Amino acid sequence: MKFTDRTDAGEQLAKRLQAEDIAVDLVCAIPRGGLPVGRVVADRLGVPLDVVVASKLGAPSNPELAIGAVAGDGSHWLNDELLAQLDISQSYIDSELEGEAAVARQKVADYRGGEPLPDVSGKHVAVVDDGIATGATAIACLRQLRASDAQQLILAVPVAPRSARSALGDEADRIVTVAEPHPFGAVGSHYRDFGQVSDSAAIGLLER
Repeated sequence: MKFTDRTDAGEQLAKRLQAEDIAVDLVCAIPRGGLPVGRVVADRLGVPLDVVVASKLGAPSNPELAIGAVAGDGSHWLNDELLAQLDISQSYIDSELEGEAAVARQKVADYRGGEPLPDVSGKHVAVVDDGIATGATAIACLRQLRASDAQQLILAVPVAPRSARSALGDEADRIVTVAEPHPFGAVGSHYRDFGQVSDSAAIGLLER
């Protein structure tokens, strides 16, 4: 199946959450593409929308190749198999973790007007993105919220590969998807309109 756009994906994801009788206190969307989806989900469920942010770590020879991801508080996930395959040094990993954690913190400041992430202690939180490919960013975000004492974490995405449940099952208490196509390909291939979401547009959705 293909979603018309992120708004359509959010509508369908909200219906799936309601059909599974999942109640949450807060939706935390992953910028930028997760904000249009998260806005719809939060509105349909009648709960606040906020953000949770992580930044990907790029390989030395190919910055677009994600070797992991890190959140602003240092919560991170590393692709150990890829690290071993590429023989990446610990010093490079440490440097990337420090640098990208700072990037994540700056993103939080940009999106929340300098305020820290919301208090999620004891709350049921839905983490929403427009889809999952490697899951690196989602894992780092989930680990940050877990470290912040969220009571329950629901990872909710319109589309994900079937392998996501086994890869992320230890990170989220529940995983909710609309579609798990096989073969998967790229997240954008499951949308008719998958245009880039600007920071200003994403922030506008958060402030509504």
